[in-house]
Formats: sequence, structure tokens, C-alpha cells
Amino acid sequence: MTKANTTYGVIPHEHWSYPQWINQTYAKECREKMHAEGVFYALSESYRHMCRFNSGFFFRHPLLDNLDYYWRIEPDVEYSCDIPYDPFLYMHRNNIKYGYTIALHEYSETIRTLWSTVKQFINQNPHFVRHTAGYRWLSDDGGETYNGCHFWSNFEIGSLNFFRSKEYLEYFDFLDKAGGFFYERWGDAPVHAIAAALMLKKEEVHFFEDIGYYHNPWMNCPQAPEARMRCHCDPEKSAVHHYWASCTKDWLALPDTNATEPEGPLNSSASSESG
Repeated sequence: MTKANTTYGVIPHEHWSYPQWINQTYAKECREKMHAEGVFYALSESYRHMCRFNSGFFFRHPLLDNLDYYWRIEPDVEYSCDIPYDPFLYMHRNNIKYGYTIALHEYSETIRTLWSTVKQFINQNPHFVRHTAGYRWLSDDGGETYNGCHFWSNFEIGSLNFFRSKEYLEYFDFLDKAGGFFYERWGDAPVHAIAAALMLKKEEVHFFEDIGYYHNPWMNCPQAPEARMRCHCDPEKSAVHHYWASCTKDWLALPDTNATEPEGPLNSSASSESG
């Protein structure tokens, strides 16, 4: 598949196993309840370990120690366009920390307590939020609830230093202790997206619109006519046209800076909860 050098490693047991604070009996009951509700991957333990690993551990693997950026490549995907530039250099030169091609809504039944847990964390660490406009993308009611918008993480190009930061590590540890990776089915996509939307500036998150990408059932296909000379995809089938599912246009509509944004809404919503 490639003439480049490749390396392979083993994931440490502690990165793909139950932490000691998880009640495995209760976790099994939760999986069975979700299965009865028809939730995708409801019974899968490995899926939950994968989501937890991708949320909090992949960037700690020794194979990545000397790297600054990563590009996540999944099985059963199709890249439908020639890429005439180096995305890593583009990110480095433009101070981009996270890149995506598709943004969608998460299944709400898999993340019932994720947002309330995030609100607890943010209220304890309000200084971690650098992009208050991100609340408008994540919530349709002033921060009371999460609308499920996330960057589809089976394609993502990102800064490893962002995930290794004090802010992100404390954020992940807080979520991990809450148990939602096992008692529910928290995905790494919403976990990453919430962090990127709030902890990064708008201009540090980039939509790689010109990279053609397909992972069943969604596609990103460049819209510019000149891109068709280097692509073999149908731009009309791109996820960005599915308004009921796509969150991309809402993200792009946010202001680039938070200079004129009011203070984040989570403080008021959390106060009413605690009251």
C-alpha cells in the first residue's frame, strides 16, 4: 500500500481495559438496556474501549512521542481527490490545531449525561474556554442541552500538542471518572469536538473542504468546479447538503474571534441546575 516507512505498536493494557472505578456489573446492565432500546453497538465492549482510547490515550502512545501532528486513517474509507499539498505543513503554517471534513449530529441516546458532565467541568474551569461562540454551535438553547454537533472523527488531522495540553488532559480525566464511556456509549467524536469547539479559537479549527472523503454512509466532496479535475465524487452527494444532519455550515457561520461574544452560557444553566 505504501513505500513509506511504517511502524507498529501494541496498545498498553491500561489504555484498553476497565479502570478500577468502573462497576462492570452495572456497565453490563447498561449495555443490555441500550440494546433493548435499539442503540447501535449497544452490547459491544470493544467499541467502548476504542472510544475511550481515542478520546484519551492514542496521543500518549510512545510511537507518537516525536510527532507533532497525526492523521487518523480508518478501514473502509475512500479518498476521492488528489491532494496537491501537504496538510501537515498547511496546519503548521496557519496555526491550525484540528481539521475535519464532515460534521454531524451524534445519536443522543449514546451521550445522555455527556453534556451535563461537560458543564460541571467547565464551571470548575471556566478559564479553559477560549471560544465562547462555540457554545452556539454545540447548543440550540443557550447551553442548557447539547444538540449533538460534532466533527466526524474517522477523518481528523490534528495537533498532538492540543491533546497533550493541561486543559484537554484534565477535561478527559474528568469525563473518564464520570464513567460515561462504559455506562453509556460516549464517542470520541463528540468528546473531541466539544473540546475543540470551546478550547480552541475558531481559526484553529479547519474544514478541509477540498479533501474528498467517504466513510459509509457520508461523503465530503469539494464543491468548487475546478476541484472536479482532480476528484471522482459527486459534489451534490456531499454531507454539507444534508441540512438535517450536517453541522458544517453552522460552524463556518460562527465569528472568527470571541471579542464580541458574551460570557459563556454554561454558568447560568449550571446555577439553575444546582439551585
